[in-house]
Amino acid sequence: MNRITIKTPNKIDYDVVLNNSFDQLEEEFNTLGLTDRKALIITDSIVGPIYSEQIIQIIGKCNISAKVYTFHAGEESKTSETVFDIYDFLLENNYTRSDLIIALGGGVTGDMAGYVAATYRRGLNFVSIPTSLLAMVDSSVGGKTAVDYNGYKNMIGAFYNPKLVYANISVLNTLEERHFYNGFAEVMKSAIIKDAHFYEWLIEMMYEICDKDYDTLEELILKTITIKKLIVEKDPYENGDRALLNLGHTIGHAIESTKIGCMLHGECVALGIVAAAHISYKKNMLSMDEYLEIRDMFVPFNLPITIDDIDKDLIINNITKDKKQDNEGLKFVLLKRIGKACIDRSVTTDEIMEALKEIEYIDELD
Repeated sequence: MNRITIKTPNKIDYDVVLNNSFDQLEEEFNTLGLTDRKALIITDSIVGPIYSEQIIQIIGKCNISAKVYTFHAGEESKTSETVFDIYDFLLENNYTRSDLIIALGGGVTGDMAGYVAATYRRGLNFVSIPTSLLAMVDSSVGGKTAVDYNGYKNMIGAFYNPKLVYANISVLNTLEERHFYNGFAEVMKSAIIKDAHFYEWLIEMMYEICDKDYDTLEELILKTITIKKLIVEKDPYENGDRALLNLGHTIGHAIESTKIGCMLHGECVALGIVAAAHISYKKNMLSMDEYLEIRDMFVPFNLPITIDDIDKDLIINNITKDKKQDNEGLKFVLLKRIGKACIDRSVTTDEIMEALKEIEYIDELD
């Protein structure tokens, strides 16, 4: 078992526990004093039937009475309408500020459950039990919670930290292959922005990662969370270097907004990283060899490096409404080299369009 402590500005730190089972969960709840109350487990229609009863039995030993709210799996459910439906459920069942929200699932579940916890009665205790690689390495750590609005990714949200993140790595064995590799985009992102040695390790351990070797996955998750820990502790509210974690997300989110229900978050982030690397190359920040290496590294992990049937003008329009805009314009994350990222405000619409053309798949037979 591994434990990583995330320090927060309000000094209410929380642990990310990595384990190979749920056996330690009861003790973690007892240690934190999360006992003798009601809990609402928020989960989706895929994860809930597999794990919710097991979680209910475990936390029942802590004298926690739990109900389950299940939403239809997928990004299309990550909306204010679903959130208001959860509020109604909480009110109908008399949940108070002393009660508990538990997120059981992937990134969509964690983002939405965290937002509910942050806003219902001005804040409930919140525990995250991530069941996807994406949620374990990224969305469950750092306190970002959000829902989509009018097709725009994570437009409504809050910073709200959990009391605990408990990741049972063995559940990744039940994860669909596509969803497993979906999470790898965020792993690659972390290595590319901050740790060239980790990037090399990912190349060396390619087969073990694809085979879901437990020890390899534990180290992969630990290394990725450690990178994020260093960044979010330094800049918890994204006023500076935390924006580096958005590598690939500006274009990636804009693509995802046009492909909801068709493409997964990590797949769009992979495309966004390829596009950002191409812009970096065109700005003479990366060599062509470095750009091609970054692009091609996604292929063994079943992540896309090209996409067809995209509306480039719509994607650029979505980028202009990106939540990372501020009074100085759009903060775009580019690469100086593998392991070194920077924030750039000089990226033009023409450069973005050229990058979109680079990732657009064109059938030469047409």
